[in-house]
Amino acid sequence: MLDERQIEMFRERLLHQQQELLVLKQTGEDAVKTVELDQTSVGRLSRMDALQGQAMSRERERRRHIELQKIAAALRRIEQGDYGYCARCGEEIAVKRLELDPAVALCIACASQSDASDRT
Repeated sequence: MLDERQIEMFRERLLHQQQELLVLKQTGEDAVKTVELDQTSVGRLSRMDALQGQAMSRERERRRHIELQKIAAALRRIEQGDYGYCARCGEEIAVKRLELDPAVALCIACASQSDASDRT
């Protein structure tokens, strides 16, 4: 079971990660803007590079959004006193697992079951 000091440490890490992702989100917004289609100002290959860069930026933004949601959910679990317990089975999540990803919501057994069902 996690003690108050450990929970506070994880809360601080989550808040730090959240802040970093929000800063990245602000700087990445220009990269997903509409690509100029005027071929007189941008060559065809350059435009294709710009479109590919835009698609990659959109995917990074999607992943940042998912990670921000996971962090917000973990912070809610801390506030509700449920942090460190699996959202599916209610068992404790190993401290080592939380150290790797403090936003994780599932114990290793439930996460493994989810991964196995995702592959089928």
